[in-house]
Amino acid sequence: MHEGSQHTGSCGVLEKGRRTLGSISVLKHARPLVHDDEKVDWLGSWGFMAVHAAAVAGVLLVGISWVAALFCLATYYGRVFGVTGGYHRYFSHRSYRTTRWFQFVMGWIGCSAAQMGSLWWAAHHRHHHRHTDTESDIHSPGPKGFLFAHCGWILCRKYVRTNMKAIPDFARFPELVFMNRFHLLPPVILAGSMLVLGWALGRWAPGLGTNGPQMLVWGFFVSTVALYHAKFSINSLAHVFGRRRFRTKDDSKNNWFLSVLTLGEGWHNNHHRYPYSERQGLYWWEFDGTHYILKMLSWLGIVWDLNKPPREVYEEALAGG
Repeated sequence: MHEGSQHTGSCGVLEKGRRTLGSISVLKHARPLVHDDEKVDWLGSWGFMAVHAAAVAGVLLVGISWVAALFCLATYYGRVFGVTGGYHRYFSHRSYRTTRWFQFVMGWIGCSAAQMGSLWWAAHHRHHHRHTDTESDIHSPGPKGFLFAHCGWILCRKYVRTNMKAIPDFARFPELVFMNRFHLLPPVILAGSMLVLGWALGRWAPGLGTNGPQMLVWGFFVSTVALYHAKFSINSLAHVFGRRRFRTKDDSKNNWFLSVLTLGEGWHNNHHRYPYSERQGLYWWEFDGTHYILKMLSWLGIVWDLNKPPREVYEEALAGG
């Protein structure tokens, strides 16, 4: 795994400059600890920039229809599930078990979100949990600053490669290695599908008021940009805004609004207390859409052995963390 420089100041680096605004803990550093090899690679990040430009320009040029808006929501939440239920809860934490074919399906759906391959994503996320909110953590807003945590780290060359040693349990599957290498294939196919679907609807169902470019813009570009920043907010906003149920050694927080946007990932403090749980909303009133979907899949026998938080976690929650 990309180790970066080691954390030498114990918890003092994090505590220095900490201030409290009400119940919100904010990490403040005079100078973010971003090294020269972590600067934005503007040339190498052209694809990320192009997706944003296409989304903004496209919205201004193609307009919107109810069917385009519907597919925008469908491709957004469908891929949110691929990232949360697949990349995060399965590949990163192995919080449930499934078959090899559905493992591939989850990897494909997650990959269609244009957030690199499952091996790359999970390897970096495992690193995050080992070094949360320290200088070696690549995506927490403490030492390196909010913008770096949000998306800056994925725009530099340093973190492009996949450390296969950090993900040996899944690196043994050649189909996952293939998809990790050719990670642009699923999003390109999704974009092409939206274009073809829009063209077909425009020709055979003109009353819907849509066309190829409009479906491409809303079904792929707009939903992809929205998905980017909703997921990135778990790295950034969920370490700044929200409530802390558990006294973890990091600044993770529970944020109900982010949970709605990300199908349950906003219960971030719960997750950092017990990362191996398949569910992150510990109670029925904590919306966790990913858990609901995985639970239904378990009834069908597609997934099984959904890992639950142990009793002591709930006892700790009742005791106030």
